Amino acid sequence: MRSVWPAVRSALLWLVSGLHFFTLVPLLILLAAVLDPRKHDWLQRGLCRRIVFLAGAKLVVHRAPGFDPRRTCFFMVNHVNLFDPFVLYSAVPQFVRGWELESHFKIPVYGWLMKRFGNVPVPDVRRPSDLKRMWRLTQAAIDGGTSLIVFPEARRTRDGRLSEFQDGGFRVVQQLGVPVVPVTVVGSFEHHRTGDWMLRPATITVYIHDTIETKGLAKDDVPALRDRVRAIIAAPLDEWLKKTRG
Repeated sequence: MRSVWPAVRSALLWLVSGLHFFTLVPLLILLAAVLDPRKHDWLQRGLCRRIVFLAGAKLVVHRAPGFDPRRTCFFMVNHVNLFDPFVLYSAVPQFVRGWELESHFKIPVYGWLMKRFGNVPVPDVRRPSDLKRMWRLTQAAIDGGTSLIVFPEARRTRDGRLSEFQDGGFRVVQQLGVPVVPVTVVGSFEHHRTGDWMLRPATITVYIHDTIETKGLAKDDVPALRDRVRAIIAAPLDEWLKKTRG
């Protein structure tokens, strides 16, 4: 019986969180069609917090003293699983959207929600015209006071460890002069692992680190910025892995 219970519990968590998502998302899409999403941002955050909770996770957020929530910025985050957007929308204390693979916009319901809410599509095939469109939409979001979430690994972890970072997002912030905020998500891998359907009760801790200025950086500074951000994100994650895996 003990061996069966985790699977039963996981199925129940998927059912409850999924029903909540698919019940409220049509309402959010309708509201977004007639109202500026900023006017019902509180409702979106409430949905995200409940999705995380109903999926069996407790959320804890730590903000560094040097983090300035008033600054429009790029949040660079380690990518763990499909719950990352819900966790981050719950944890980041400002109006925020994300870079999202363009193929995700074709997913029923979820894709409609991402498009309606103003997430920026990142082309799966990097043609010059598509990249220019991405840059234009990114610039418009920043100019409008919308911060953006970026996963510089460009893929979900398969072992809970941090992968190498790609340069794309860092090139953008260097050229736009937008501040960067490293964010570490710890505990999500224990909650849900990509490729495994099981949900396990866990505590997810989000570390929002100090804001990093990028104005005045040259193209040659991009690798150093990338490595600095990766080291900051990796520190809490590596500490957690040492404690849990030895």
